[in-house]
Amino acid sequence: MTTPLAPAGDAVRTGDPVGAPAPVAAPRRRPLLRTGLGLLLPAALLVLWHVLSTTGVFSAVQLPAPLTVLEAGADLLSRGELWTHVGISTQRVLAGFLLGAGLGLAAGSFIGLSRWGSALVGPTIGAFRAVPSLAWVPLLLLWIGLGEDSKVTLVAIGAFFPVYTTVSAALQHVDRNLLEAARAFGVHGLRLLTTVQLPAVMPSVISGLRLALAQAWLFLVAAELLGASMGLGFLLTDSQNNGRTDRLLLAIVLLAVLGKLSDALLGVFEKWAVKKWA
Repeated sequence: MTTPLAPAGDAVRTGDPVGAPAPVAAPRRRPLLRTGLGLLLPAALLVLWHVLSTTGVFSAVQLPAPLTVLEAGADLLSRGELWTHVGISTQRVLAGFLLGAGLGLAAGSFIGLSRWGSALVGPTIGAFRAVPSLAWVPLLLLWIGLGEDSKVTLVAIGAFFPVYTTVSAALQHVDRNLLEAARAFGVHGLRLLTTVQLPAVMPSVISGLRLALAQAWLFLVAAELLGASMGLGFLLTDSQNNGRTDRLLLAIVLLAVLGKLSDALLGVFEKWAVKKWA
């Protein structure tokens, strides 16, 4: 009787038992373990903060204890002020980020795809990028006033430049063979940008968005330091003027937490966008 041959593509290893299960791939690092490792340093800093504030290294005015800061937050929460500060600041960041990132994406696409645009407009935008955030505040107050428009505009300025810089630089290095192949199938203009070029540079676009979001929070503080009556930036200034270091530290902690949460949400979008387009 003839023994049936194994398929040509199968690799036969001597010594393996017949019918043995395939080796199981090593499991990926568990998300909970990764999260736990990421919390180790904040926990250590919290313990150090407690030790420094309770052993007399710093006075209660210089560095209130974590429990004191927590009590200050509970007091603002009971008055209904805490969520107002957080909500207004988050609203300003969201509006400014969407406006600035949208304009940065449009300008970056134009500069990245046009040699004439890069030569004519690129140097000017690069010069404006070097202007510090606080330098825009007096001008915006003079032009727009103390309302919400000036604050959102300043946040939008902060969000514009990271997106513009990453998108324009990435589009200039898209594979030419990929573009020629798309044009051979009749893909041109805006359709070429949205279906071929932007998906090709999607990781760079997401990196620019994450940098823009971080800049938006930084510029928010600059916007609320002057001419604001609510928001976390106003809480910083008001706490400093009134000697409330506990509330000042509370505002700093809230800015850090909100910045991290918004970046984490953008990270979820990054995974979805890269999987869908990249």
